[in-house]
Amino acid sequence: MTHEAVTVRDVLDLPPVVDVETASRVLGISRSHGYNLARAGDFPCTVLRAGRSFRVVTADLRRVLGLESAPAAAEAPAAA
Repeated sequence: MTHEAVTVRDVLDLPPVVDVETASRVLGISRSHGYNLARAGDFPCTVLRAGRSFRVVTADLRRVLGLESAPAAAEAPAAA
């Protein structure tokens, strides 16, 4: 993903798990805030931890955004 606006299509095309940086960008929060939330166990989505690595479950990210099913306007922005 680039640093352009994230579209619904971008979110629907994500792999099953993503890094905290990607999930934070989709949610419209900074990378550092995302990692702080993940470390504290307060990230708004399910976060899997393997050693020092964090991975966010994409299905839960979609649920938080209300994107469990593909919307008609797949090119609409994912987060305001």
